[in-house]
Amino acid sequence: MKLCRFQLKEYAAQHPNLTPRQAYESSRPGILEGGAVHEISGELWGARERTGHHWPVDQVLFLTPSWPSKIICMARNYVDHAKEMGSDLPRQPVIFCKPPSSIIAPGDPIVLARISKRVDFEGEIAFIIGRRCYHPKASEPVGPYIAGYTCLNDVTARDLQRLDGQFTRGKGFDTFCPFGPVLETDAPTPNTLIETYVNGTKKQSAHLSDLIFSIDVIFRWIAEAMTLEPGDVVATGTPAGVGPLAAGDVVEVRIGGIGSLSNPVVAPRD
Repeated sequence: MKLCRFQLKEYAAQHPNLTPRQAYESSRPGILEGGAVHEISGELWGARERTGHHWPVDQVLFLTPSWPSKIICMARNYVDHAKEMGSDLPRQPVIFCKPPSSIIAPGDPIVLARISKRVDFEGEIAFIIGRRCYHPKASEPVGPYIAGYTCLNDVTARDLQRLDGQFTRGKGFDTFCPFGPVLETDAPTPNTLIETYVNGTKKQSAHLSDLIFSIDVIFRWIAEAMTLEPGDVVATGTPAGVGPLAAGDVVEVRIGGIGSLSNPVVAPRD
């Protein structure tokens, strides 16, 4: 099932100056089905019920499926990406966080950073937490804690990341975390394909089975350190093929069985 948060285009046109968070807070939950979005009551995780209202997809704008308390990301979780970054393969998961202020919705512009000379795309599959979890038991499956899966672009100021020797600043700029447009409740298969395109040209391609650390391992590693809350987003890492973006580009993350996340790229703001 594909769940989503959405606004009617008519409403969005009447409120053009909402921040990403304000847009999310004014959105509605829904189910994407048969070329239409069906409104539901309640949250995307937990009990939900159809209201009876629905709209064709061309009348709605998709927002991010959640507004997380935190966004936790995996570094160097594909062998070929670690090699292209000149890094050794990790012996254990390496995680970092992006701030919620970096979130934008599908279709919103990625704004290049004024103080960076190289901003890269990083297409990823992410999962969203549906139930609070801390210190899960070894015998306890993690699946019931995951609400679903989505597309994410871990946009990165590569030159600043290298200069700093860590991740926070280079990955934390406003607009550097688009994700969505839907939350797919069915778990992906090992053959699930993750691809990134820039202006229609394929730049990244990998299967879920190529992950060094699986979703199960990632979940347990993080939940041993911090409480995962409903709506929190965990990005699983990017494949090889990352590269720079320029104003005027359109970057698209496509994941089999989930959908496509597309964002234009614009010049730095004054």
